Amino acid sequence: MTAPVFVVEHFDAGGGGRYVLDGPEGRHAVSVKRLRPGEDVVLTDGAGRWADGVVLDTQGKDRLIVRLDPVTEEPPEQPRVTVVQALPKGDRGELAVEMMTEVGVDAIVPWAAARCITQWKGERGAKALGKWRATAREAGKQSRRVRFPEVAEAATTKQVAALLAGAEFAAVLHESGDSPLAAAELPSSGEIVLVVGPEGGVAPEELALFGEAGAEAFRLGRSVLRTSTAGTAAAAVLLARTGRWT
Repeated sequence: MTAPVFVVEHFDAGGGGRYVLDGPEGRHAVSVKRLRPGEDVVLTDGAGRWADGVVLDTQGKDRLIVRLDPVTEEPPEQPRVTVVQALPKGDRGELAVEMMTEVGVDAIVPWAAARCITQWKGERGAKALGKWRATAREAGKQSRRVRFPEVAEAATTKQVAALLAGAEFAAVLHESGDSPLAAAELPSSGEIVLVVGPEGGVAPEELALFGEAGAEAFRLGRSVLRTSTAGTAAAAVLLARTGRWT
């Protein structure tokens, strides 16, 4: 089992390399994980910088004293994988973000597709976005990542088309696709952008606009997946075929 991961805002350690992990992360380490002296931990800023540490002591219920090793920076993976996720109903959006984070997606773009039942507007939209970002952070820690996926602001269809136009490989999961995603020719670097539609499917006018932007329609297989699981399955195919899982 790899060492548990905790998120920090800085890596400034005092004399002797002693770092104090406090606040919510310290409380989780001491009161929930019940870490003890001699156990290993990993501290990260979630943006690629991280350091190994060894627990020296605990103070109260929310302070973990750690001997910190030098900070290392993990470079971004190549090719970069971005999933444009149509807004699902209920808490299925958070489920999708959690699973895509665990498999290794680099960025997630919420998309207000024409056939989405859920719409992010005003305070409700801000709250939903906050939940997606919190989910990505917690799933990043759980899966022992040190570079968490970026969760962008909700995008319009035109903004998604612009994102697809700038990608080295642009794809839309759709039943009209003639080729399976597992057989697509993928780049070794740059950005892969994959669009996952809502439960009602990608509308014809959206599919046409994405095609004009250079995106091709692909299918995953014979079965039809829900929007909350399709992105994870497709990302797994891409990550395996690009060599990022080897």
